[in-house]
Amino acid sequence: MPCLKITLAYDGSNYAGWQVQPEAHGPTVQGEVAAALKRLTGEEITPVAAGRTDAGVHARGQVISFSTRARIPVERWPLALNSVLPADIAALEAVEVAPDFHARYCAKRKWYRYTIYNNRVPDVFCRRYSWHLRQPLDVIAMARAAAYLQGCHDFRSFCAAGSPVRHFERQVQQASVSQNGPFIYFDVIADGFLYHMVRIMVGTLVEIGRRRLVPEAIPAILAARSREKAGPTAPARGLCLERVEY
Repeated sequence: MPCLKITLAYDGSNYAGWQVQPEAHGPTVQGEVAAALKRLTGEEITPVAAGRTDAGVHARGQVISFSTRARIPVERWPLALNSVLPADIAALEAVEVAPDFHARYCAKRKWYRYTIYNNRVPDVFCRRYSWHLRQPLDVIAMARAAAYLQGCHDFRSFCAAGSPVRHFERQVQQASVSQNGPFIYFDVIADGFLYHMVRIMVGTLVEIGRRRLVPEAIPAILAARSREKAGPTAPARGLCLERVEY
């Protein structure tokens, strides 16, 4: 049975995250994709995603995989899916892969970007995709702090309390802060992420940008291995899964 790898983009504003969960309050991206697949194939398919994005988180390069008996040519899959998906979810690309391919477990690294809109006046057209902060932030200090996040560390301090994870070590290949006008971007590439990891990183960097913490506090926060030592969790709306690499 052919296995397909499909790249998706979606606006997560109206979804309770990627994954279908019994307690989910509202539709999920996985649920909408599964419903679209059933309309196309008549099969009950549970698509697997590279990243299980939280409620309100967006994606430009989410990758899913699934097997199907449908005889739709691989090059026709994006067009077919887009004809039945909601307008805020789009299939960008489809390729046939080996039967043992798994979108999550085969991923080597993921790139997330968090966007902050740093301006006294809000931008109504950016409010769904950024965290609006009026107070000017020290971007240079934030960039210095981000560099300390690179490397292999125990990121327990940057994981939501109560997360049922047993191993907290992750390899961060890149963590950087840049600015373009009122937009501040935090880009992070890693082999994997803990629950709320990127959003807690951002919340901590904002505390540094507000000069409530110094950049050199990051190593101590990592060493503490305590969620209480890091900053608040940034809102979901500014986070986007940009790309998954295999």
